[in-house]
Amino acid sequence: MSAFKKLTDHSLKISRFAHLGAICGWDQASVMPSGGNQARSEAMAELSVHMHNLQTQPQLSDWFAQAEQEDLSTQEKATLRELKRNWQQANVLPEALVEAKSLAGSKCEHAWRTQRGENDWQGFEKNWAEVVKLSQEEAQIRAQATGLSPYDAMLDIYEPGIHSESLDTLFSDVKTWLPALIDDVIEKQSSERFIEPKGQFATEQQKAMGLDVMKLLQFDFNHGRLDESVHPFCGGVPTDVRITTRYDENEFVQSLMGIVHETGHARYEQGLPKSLAGLPSGEARSMGIHESQSLFFEMQVGRSDAFIAHLSRLAGQHFAAHDQTLFSQDNFQKLYTRVKKDFIRVDADELTYPAHVILRYEIERDLINGKIKHTDVPELWNQKMQQYLGLSTEGNFKNGCMQDIHWTDGAFGYFPSYTLGAMYAAQFMASMKKTVDVEGAIESGDLSPIFAWLSENIWSQGSILTTDELVTRATGETLNAQHFQSHLKSRYL
Repeated sequence: MSAFKKLTDHSLKISRFAHLGAICGWDQASVMPSGGNQARSEAMAELSVHMHNLQTQPQLSDWFAQAEQEDLSTQEKATLRELKRNWQQANVLPEALVEAKSLAGSKCEHAWRTQRGENDWQGFEKNWAEVVKLSQEEAQIRAQATGLSPYDAMLDIYEPGIHSESLDTLFSDVKTWLPALIDDVIEKQSSERFIEPKGQFATEQQKAMGLDVMKLLQFDFNHGRLDESVHPFCGGVPTDVRITTRYDENEFVQSLMGIVHETGHARYEQGLPKSLAGLPSGEARSMGIHESQSLFFEMQVGRSDAFIAHLSRLAGQHFAAHDQTLFSQDNFQKLYTRVKKDFIRVDADELTYPAHVILRYEIERDLINGKIKHTDVPELWNQKMQQYLGLSTEGNFKNGCMQDIHWTDGAFGYFPSYTLGAMYAAQFMASMKKTVDVEGAIESGDLSPIFAWLSENIWSQGSILTTDELVTRATGETLNAQHFQSHLKSRYL
């Protein structure tokens, strides 16, 4: 057996354990009773250690050396590249740190679910201190192995090839035009009149409408399902994708667009190359590319006039007892393109969202690089929130630095992916429109031409190409943030 075949067989074994871990993680976040958390956390920590042992077995070094001398196809070389990257990522971490971080993250995340609602920063900080300490240890180890800064070493987990130097340049440019654009649009919209959802919108009706929207977006229900959780997410595996949203019976706007967003993630997973299932070359290219798909669905397609026409029609059907004026296309367009400076990132509109991301990026960068302490975060959050959005979060931890789930388990380096994704999505749409009648496809209710383009250019490519290669192949250029700025000005001004 060739060394390359030994490596791919080994990868398939690891992927099956990852499959189990993904489903257990979904269950933990959506339907598991709270009393099961301690035992589940211990089981998942044990699974993490077992997978880490598989990823760091001593014979792998020889197999990689041998495989690099074998006659491999272009696709096999890409697979070997990604296998080696995963091996190097895992091999630098000691087993004890992997287990400790898993346990600390589970404990912090589970307690956060209650602590956030109670605005309990003191209680949260006690658990989070350990998560931050372990994450900083991990970052130092990764930095020594890669020659990168501690934060860049963590960023590399999610965004291979992206460094904070380029993000600083990218985000600094956004900060030169975004605040004024936000103010201009809020001023423009100040004279608009629209009807806000009022009354009761039963969860079951919201879910039924959400399922209809997922059908419109051609979600494969034979390989996935919709559930409910505190924080919307997409989990599971390509053959069994689990997406969640959260419902508020006083309104339906956020849960519905949450479903559209997570369906974008899910369609990417369902569209990954099946011939490479279980191999890292068959996985999503990066978190930024993953976010580009959810934001392509939510922002580029989901908030377009043509798609909003479908949403208004479906809402009128599912909430027939309500005043139908609320569900007019004109009113829905105003609802779904309303710009407002607010506290919550996941509820933010398309225009203010990048400000939320840049704020988090700047804090986590300095935290992991050791320039600030974790106890500094609430004050820094308040300062940046006032600077970027004119809002104070002093003493308001639940709507400030405690609102996100990502830092509870040490996912530092993740937040830039959201705005990178928005930029990629705008660039993909600009390129797609050169060959696809996007508006016509959406208006017809058959979005197949849109999905065919995404499948050919993004989904089917997995991680065979690097991020720059993928984007260049699809659009003719590497990331160009001008497409994002142009999209926002076109839609909102």
